[in-house]
Amino acid sequence: MVWKKLGSRNFSSCPNGSIQWIWDVLGECAQDGWDEASVGLGLISILCFAASTFPQFIKAYKTGNMDQALSLWFLLGWIGGDSCNLIGSFLADQLPLQTYTAVYYVSADLVMLTLYFYYKFRKRPSPLSAPINSMLLFLMGTACATPLLSAAGPVAAPREAFRGRALLSVEPGSKPFTRQEIIGFIIGSVSSVLYLLSRLPQIRTNFLRKSTQGISYSLFALVMLGNTLYGLSVLLKNPEEGQSEGSYLLHHLPWLVGSLGVLLLDTLISIQFLVYRHSAAASELEPLLLPS
Repeated sequence: MVWKKLGSRNFSSCPNGSIQWIWDVLGECAQDGWDEASVGLGLISILCFAASTFPQFIKAYKTGNMDQALSLWFLLGWIGGDSCNLIGSFLADQLPLQTYTAVYYVSADLVMLTLYFYYKFRKRPSPLSAPINSMLLFLMGTACATPLLSAAGPVAAPREAFRGRALLSVEPGSKPFTRQEIIGFIIGSVSSVLYLLSRLPQIRTNFLRKSTQGISYSLFALVMLGNTLYGLSVLLKNPEEGQSEGSYLLHHLPWLVGSLGVLLLDTLISIQFLVYRHSAAASELEPLLLPS
């Protein structure tokens, strides 16, 4: 996989490689400005995703109602999608930045889910809370370990040459799917479906509460920005040698749908923040208006 490719090649395998550190750190050949822009946007998207969770953690600490504000099915769908995204990225041989981003996704989701159950069982203690948390951590750990086991597969053949971006190219070059990539493509498709479905329970929860209190809008705003940059990063990357634009997009389609498709639903959640902003503001001011 990513680290095995690094071990099997050197910078001389990257014709016209312009930036050495991109090859050394990420295992990607930045052949031209398109590739450099792809890497730059990908790195910024990771920063957006990394920063998106902290406002929600702070909001949860201040309000203490994270279990009421966020839908459990939203969190489970999110972590399920991220787990499939991670496994699919390894199996389908996606860009290194996609894999690194997926690793962070799962880590942040585990923290978010842990906080959810912390606030939930702090208010309603249950003898089943410990077994439930242990089972969830075991399942997520298994999901995260699966891609590492797949790293024992054959080392991918090094690329000998690159072709530049040619959006109007008429060459029908098509990279065939290996069996492993087909499995990764299917898992990546499941990931996209889970991402899309995960937003629906949260939209419903906001609608029933007629409020977005307890939810940090920065969470969704930064995720939207991150998904936009992530999708652009994939689209700007040059195809492999002899591979057409259509074949390249097909190999990355589930991940593009998962990132850009979710933008539409997150836009709807953003509209809910605007519609319910007055009720959220009133709820936050209510403790200040109560007599001491």
